Amino acid sequence: MENKYYIEYVKRNLRKCQLKQLDILVEIDRICKKHNIVYWLDGGSILGAVRHGGFIPWDDDIDLGMRQEDLDRFVEVAQTELPSHLFLQTKDSDPGQKEPIVKIRDLNSLYIEDTDVFSVDYQKGLFVDIFPFVDYPKVSRGLAHDILKGLSVSHSILHRQHYYSWKSFAEFFYFGMKNVVLNSLWKILSCVMPDSDYMGNIPINNGYGIMHRKDSVFPVSDIQFEGMSFSAPSNPDAYLKDLYRNYMDVPPPEKRRIHAIFVAPQLLSESECGGESDK
Repeated sequence: MENKYYIEYVKRNLRKCQLKQLDILVEIDRICKKHNIVYWLDGGSILGAVRHGGFIPWDDDIDLGMRQEDLDRFVEVAQTELPSHLFLQTKDSDPGQKEPIVKIRDLNSLYIEDTDVFSVDYQKGLFVDIFPFVDYPKVSRGLAHDILKGLSVSHSILHRQHYYSWKSFAEFFYFGMKNVVLNSLWKILSCVMPDSDYMGNIPINNGYGIMHRKDSVFPVSDIQFEGMSFSAPSNPDAYLKDLYRNYMDVPPPEKRRIHAIFVAPQLLSESECGGESDK
């Protein structure tokens, strides 16, 4: 049953969250330009840029893509170049966070998803996701979809919180074996059929088996997002068709939902932070 108070709360705070995430994106863009690191708007963010000129009105996150080698460089330099209110969240900097994604978190905020675990201590502020992209082997889209979906599902089940039961034991055995077999198969295919024209998110992040032609991504272009210019795939139309097919179709109102369960765009005021930025 819907809660009218929560619905009104979301309406009042969603735009504040988006603007804070936009501030994070500006910092990421600054660092990438300074160090010649290539990135591009990905997922709902490139969709929002093309279809809405900025955020999808009901969206509450920003997605970016980087080639794995560029992301490794970004992680190295961002540790010292991000302002103090932003946190570079990786499995190394925040071991409680298990996602294979780099996040830039705003520490003066709170963003709760349905997968968050409060018994585990890790940063839970507003964020921008940066997804690592890698080359794919020369395989059909159908085979890639089957392997990638299996890898993503098995990884998700193996790394979620478990409770002792016969079901969890069976899941661990079945999906553990599935993960080993599919991961080995993907590595073999990558060795014997390398240098593909395609790339995509790392396998454990790619449950839909989405593949992009490299020439639809590179060289990256510029696109307007919330009145500012950011990096985008070279061919946004082809990129978005890979992701969403009929991407200009706006979903019905009942499907226009934010990802978060709860958001608090600001915890302390600027004066309480001692003058430190709390955007």
